[in-house]
Amino acid sequence: MFSLHGFSQDSTKVEQYCEVTASGKLFSTKVTIDVDYGEERSFWKDHRLKDDDGKLKKFNSVIDALNYLGKMGWKLVNAYPVYNGSSSNIYHYVFKKEFSKAEADQ
Repeated sequence: MFSLHGFSQDSTKVEQYCEVTASGKLFSTKVTIDVDYGEERSFWKDHRLKDDDGKLKKFNSVIDALNYLGKMGWKLVNAYPVYNGSSSNIYHYVFKKEFSKAEADQ
């Protein structure tokens, strides 16, 4: 008999959250999506959502963006508008997704 305990994988699951900010583009029906995964933010770094090729992901509407995140496995937790002093609000959406502990630590 021998033991395989050294080869076992940690199957612990953890919830990770992100906040999505949706804002309309000037003179367009398209929206820009900014995603905050909780990482350190820099004024110089673009945090808008990009596709696999690194190109800016464009959405037809907020619902288009929310459906995209749903397809990626994210679940909507909360949504709220923030008045920005102009004629339009900026909408914030909080999502969560379950990851293995190893994935979350990367």
